[in-house]
Amino acid sequence: MWSTTLIDIKTGDRKSLSRAISLIENEFEGYDTFLQNLDFNNTPIIGITGPPGAGKSTITDALIAALVNSSKKVAVLCVDPSSPFNLGALLGDRIRMNRWYNEPNVYIRSLATRGALGGLHPKILEITDIIKIADFDYIIIETVGVGQSEIEIAGLADVTILVLVPEAGDEIQTMKAGIMEIADVFVVNKADRPGADTFVKNLKQMLAPAFSNRLEEIKVLKTIASKNAGIEELKNEIDYLVSQDIKKDKKIWLLVEKIYYLLQKQRMKLFNKNEIKKAIEHLPNEFNVYRAVADILKQAN
Repeated sequence: MWSTTLIDIKTGDRKSLSRAISLIENEFEGYDTFLQNLDFNNTPIIGITGPPGAGKSTITDALIAALVNSSKKVAVLCVDPSSPFNLGALLGDRIRMNRWYNEPNVYIRSLATRGALGGLHPKILEITDIIKIADFDYIIIETVGVGQSEIEIAGLADVTILVLVPEAGDEIQTMKAGIMEIADVFVVNKADRPGADTFVKNLKQMLAPAFSNRLEEIKVLKTIASKNAGIEELKNEIDYLVSQDIKKDKKIWLLVEKIYYLLQKQRMKLFNKNEIKKAIEHLPNEFNVYRAVADILKQAN
């Protein structure tokens, strides 16, 4: 079954791709061997992240249009928050992207975070590697934009786009520690709002110390995604960054991040939320959580 699926995915069969993703998500028998036999493919991954309300979905939609108009094939993974009870996606497929569902050059898949603390899907690496063997020119991943997703997407994407809005001044200060490290492009969306130019100026000044460690300045672009303004410039910047050779050191660290993430997941298989629930549901309402963790670790070892 897996070998047939692999051949079908390579020939552009979207149903086989969707089925393979579902089988990987649910760890269907033989999935690990299937992954070990995947060919290497260098399809560029574009990560789009940023705080809720910044317009990530609108920018993603506009980018899809720009790429399709350039005769490119695009796969889009939209990572949604999930229900804590059934682990399904709360938002589902983005309504703004409905126009692409019948477009043969676009593949869209919504993924629930399934409780992953970083805001990404726990099988995001495996899923992107499956999509890489298909016939796409670009893979776009849009994150939830919460917690550490801004940092985690940088360990996965070839180009990371951080979307902000002019009102994000205070938010920038809280994100400052990691923000300069992870973004390849900053996008100030909804740039028709008051204070946009001042925000862009302040953002560039804040980023200036980081430029000394890079060969080129990080671009800060203004967009009004709802009106398609600035999207072509963003697409051109993405194309430029993709065309540049990633430094060997960065490539190695990207691989280190992926391997570490996969090793971490393998270790976490020892722990099951349902089993933990059974273990604690008969305990009194007030009990020592740290003692419970120590007991669970003892049993796992």
